[in-house]
Amino acid sequence: VPQNLSQTPVLRELLKEAKMPGTTVKIESPELCMEPQLIKLDQPGPLTLAMHQFVTEMQETKKGVVTPKELFAQVCKKAIRFKGYQQQDSHELLRYLLDGMRAEE
Repeated sequence: VPQNLSQTPVLRELLKEAKMPGTTVKIESPELCMEPQLIKLDQPGPLTLAMHQFVTEMQETKKGVVTPKELFAQVCKKAIRFKGYQQQDSHELLRYLLDGMRAEE
């Protein structure tokens, strides 16, 4: 799941801009025929910062292996059901990750 998110250009750009509090971002979606949206960003929370760090490492690393320890730790703080090493549904992880980032807005 995180690998797929790291290859989403719009998400990468928003995370880069979200790292700077007080930034206003313009979101345009020609595919959805929407008016451009201007959104003022607050200070990012720990989950959003961990996601930004992970996406940056995925894009910049030359070693080929990136471990999402901090990102996973932040997800576990929001949803303790993911603590431990039980097999979990990736769809649920994605939902908790995105919902957790949205809650930090």
